[in-house]
Parts: sequence; structure tokens; C-alpha cells
Amino acid sequence: MRAVHVTRHGGPEVLELVDLPVPEPGPGEVRVRVAAVSLNHLDLWVRRGMPGVDIPMPHVPGCDGAGLVDALGPGVEGLALGAPVLLEPGFTLGDGPEVLAGVDHLAPDYGIRGEHAPGFTAELVCLPARYLTPIPAGIDLVEAAALPLVFLTAWGMLVTRAEVQASETVLVIGAASGVGSAAIQLARARGCRVAATAGSEEKRALGLSLGAEAVFDHGDPEWSRAAKAFSGGGFDVVIEHVGPATWDQSMRLLARRGRLVTCGGTTGPKVSVTLPHLFMKNQSVLGSTMGPRSALPEVLAGVAAGELRPVLDRSLPVESIRQAHQLLEDRSVVGKLVLTF
Repeated sequence: MRAVHVTRHGGPEVLELVDLPVPEPGPGEVRVRVAAVSLNHLDLWVRRGMPGVDIPMPHVPGCDGAGLVDALGPGVEGLALGAPVLLEPGFTLGDGPEVLAGVDHLAPDYGIRGEHAPGFTAELVCLPARYLTPIPAGIDLVEAAALPLVFLTAWGMLVTRAEVQASETVLVIGAASGVGSAAIQLARARGCRVAATAGSEEKRALGLSLGAEAVFDHGDPEWSRAAKAFSGGGFDVVIEHVGPATWDQSMRLLARRGRLVTCGGTTGPKVSVTLPHLFMKNQSVLGSTMGPRSALPEVLAGVAAGELRPVLDRSLPVESIRQAHQLLEDRSVVGKLVLTF
């Protein structure tokens, strides 16, 4: 079977399409014939190498995807051959208290496939049946592949960490990113007033089409003034994943008792915080990684009902994985890029 290997850390040239043996599902496992795998910024970081993260090579990347059930291991029930399923990005090694409480992503042994374990960029993959979510009828597999990681991440930020409430104001930095496009839709679905930022006219139009009432050009030095006027003095929640390039404006735009939630820093790892503003206004800065797998059925139900939708920039054959990485690295992608087998 065909699969992608990261052979060593470096640029897109370290990605190779290889031929591997067909895996056999063990007890409690399911083999899935992968139809599509979405590309995430995490794939770029895994390929480049991350300080303190040891990834054995060669490594199969790919954090989330979709496919059809191909074979059932001993003891698996409730899944039919040929059934469409989501490949979930997160996993735990046991059933600790966080898993039993429905917040598996907070477990100390939580990992993400494609980073802490081999990923999904292969024609056939085997994984425990509990990490497959059935896909409702009418949802395309390529679209489904674009859902799990970004919608789980946005859910974790908005629902789990910020505990967003109806009628609150939410600012989403980066409307056209995977997480940003998901966050706009989830915040709107919860009755919030949503604004966003984007760096091009095309990306701003996308943000408006997803439900943002206003989308500001974060390349305009005066954008934060317009955003503050829209919010009436500050936002209750700011969804931040860009880092140094937008951090100062994001902090200034927080309302009293506002919550800034961050899940990453695509422009760098270090930012500064002005402490008097933080404690005098009773503000919170919250870190967030992923979200509970229990959210996936609700996300899929929202897609099936037409209330939520994945935002696809394009799909490319898996043979074009080097080109796909370069497109994402060059910020030439609006929404999600999906690789297909």
C-alpha cells in the first residue's frame, strides 16, 4: 500500500511516497481504507522538527481524515464493512478519570496521531474501533476529512475553556484558517456576536460568509480601533492562534473579565503581557489544546443539518504532498487543504 514518510526533519523535500505492507487489525481494531487526509499546521511542525519532541523516523504524518471500514479485528461490533468513518486525531493509552469524565483531551497521556504516533497519510490504517466516528449520510468524505482537528480545537477553545455564552462578543483572529473558520461557525451557533480578522479581501469575504458580522484587515494599523468600536469597548472572548504578530492587539481588545484563548503561535512562541491591564480588568489568558472527542458527533450533526460546514481550499492527490506542504507554508490556503488517495 502507498503511504507518506517523513524521512528526516527539514523542508517539503523530506516527504516521500513509499510502499508499505498492508496492516492487519488486531483485537478491538478496525482497518480503514483512507479516502482523504487533511493537512494541518501541526504537519508542518512535525516535518520541520520541534524542540523537545522526539519523533522516530521514518514517520507517517497526518492528524485527521476519513475513509471506509475495510476489515474488522476480533471483538469489534457495531461497524459494517464499507461504512464511512472519521479518523479521530486524539488518543489516550488508558481510561483515566479525564477520559471517564468526557474530557479525554486533558488526560496526561493524551496524544495526537501524526505527532505522537503514526498518522493517517496511508492507504490503509488500523486503529482501535473507539477512535472511529460514523459519518452521517450525505457528508462527502473529502469534506469530512477537514473536520476533526480544527473543529475539536475550536470547540475546546470556545466551549471547554472560554465557556462562551449566548449574546457574548467573540473576536476570531484569522478567519480563513482552519481553526478560525470553525470558531466563527461554532460561536455563531451559540448565539454570539462574532467579528474576525483576515489579511486579504478573499479571506474577509469568507469570514462574512461563515457568519461574522464584521471582518477586519489585520494588516491595517488601525484595524483594532474599528474592532473595538464594533465590540462596544472590548470583546468577551478572543480566539488567538497567531501569536506575536497579533497578540498585543488581541490583548488590548479584551473587555473587562474577558478571556483570551490561545491554541498556538504560527508567528512565533513568545509574547508579552502587561500585568496591570490583566489584573485590573480581571482578564484571563487561557491555553487550549484540542477538544473532547465527544464533540465530534455534535459537529457532524451540525454539518448534516447545514448549520456547520468545513471550509475547503482544494483537494490534491497524495502524490502532491510536497506541493501541499509548500502551499500551507506560503499561507496560500484559504480554509483546509485535503490530500486524497
